[in-house]
Amino acid sequence: MVRLMKAWHKDMPNRRDLLLLLSIGGLYALATFLSNTFVNIYLWKQSNDFVSIALYNLSICVLQPVAFFVAGKWAKRIDRTFVLRIGVVFMSIFYVTVLIAGEHASQYAMLLGALLGIGAGFYWLSFNVLTFEITEPESRDFFNGTLGTLQSLGGMIGPFFAGYIITRLDNFQGYSLIFVLSFILFAVAMVCSFFLAKRKVKGTFSFKQVLQEQKQNKDWHLMLGAHVFQGLREGFFVFVIAIWVFLATDSELALGSFNLILSLCSLIGYYWITNKSQPKHRKKLTFFGGLILAVSVTLLVIQTNYWTLLIYGMLVGFAYPMFNIPFVSLTYDIIGKARGAKNLRIEYIIVREVYMNIGRISSIVLFIIAVSWKDPMKIIPILMCIIGLGNLVASFFVKRTHLDTSSHAIWNKQ
Repeated sequence: MVRLMKAWHKDMPNRRDLLLLLSIGGLYALATFLSNTFVNIYLWKQSNDFVSIALYNLSICVLQPVAFFVAGKWAKRIDRTFVLRIGVVFMSIFYVTVLIAGEHASQYAMLLGALLGIGAGFYWLSFNVLTFEITEPESRDFFNGTLGTLQSLGGMIGPFFAGYIITRLDNFQGYSLIFVLSFILFAVAMVCSFFLAKRKVKGTFSFKQVLQEQKQNKDWHLMLGAHVFQGLREGFFVFVIAIWVFLATDSELALGSFNLILSLCSLIGYYWITNKSQPKHRKKLTFFGGLILAVSVTLLVIQTNYWTLLIYGMLVGFAYPMFNIPFVSLTYDIIGKARGAKNLRIEYIIVREVYMNIGRISSIVLFIIAVSWKDPMKIIPILMCIIGLGNLVASFFVKRTHLDTSSHAIWNKQ
């Protein structure tokens, strides 16, 4: 708490924009946690088809980097806060489309995924670039930790509340209500974005130059490889776990409770890492976080019941902050030290996202092939064990980087 008060000292650089950006990130987290977990269940209950759910998520992962690329080019010409608002608008359209489609939404799974992917691409391009600009090396762990804490709170409140509403009301009526609430939260985030200071980057869009930077910059090359393996796990687990919990319990409230436990542990993890971690510990933290994430998957394979799922949620809740806070901070520090970072930060963010989505797309395509070839209930546990190693493998890429994390002057090399 003392560290938190110090961080919000009135003389802190960019204090106002930092607060606004955290507010927008918190609202986004609450809106997505309220609905996104249950969109997969909503579509599953209509189709009972793993491939249909996978295609929905594949559409998100394919369109998101495309949107990142387009948003990056636009951000070189227009205010980036406007780019962020475009993302919020598309995500709002997504929820309106779900509401209009109603009980026929599963027939438009790929369209819905495309809308959400475009919205997320525009939103996260702007949000990541603004994070890059507003934070400093010494405040980056604090910002990522605070944002993670807000995301954990959203993960606690959103799914549990949504699960309760769905079970209390007629199922599809309950789903409609939570989609409306998500739409409202995005509208509030849109209003907050108008108070951010206008920021515009001058210069040409040089995607190819940043893509080729990894030939001369070993640290950048290694971090891109790490992002592929992180994306490999994320693309698969982001929807499979929700379906797995629902199949084990046949209850949206149980799924909400699972997310409540996971996010509570994640909240504790983010608080502890934010207050205790130091830059010199980042590599060790990514390793142990990745190791716990990999080992925890065995709980889902040995015996699947609600209690093993809850224990899994606890382990992942603690492990993800342990991996994510140092991983994101290292990524931004390496970008900050890279050639031309001052003028090419947008391109660096885009290239990172492209590599992350290469991993996500790969795991989803592998999933589609596997469940089309074998009995899903038999092949999915095997995929969990293999793909669950993603973050652990990523940590070995991180270990080989040579960034001097003790220095705060990494921004001087432009």
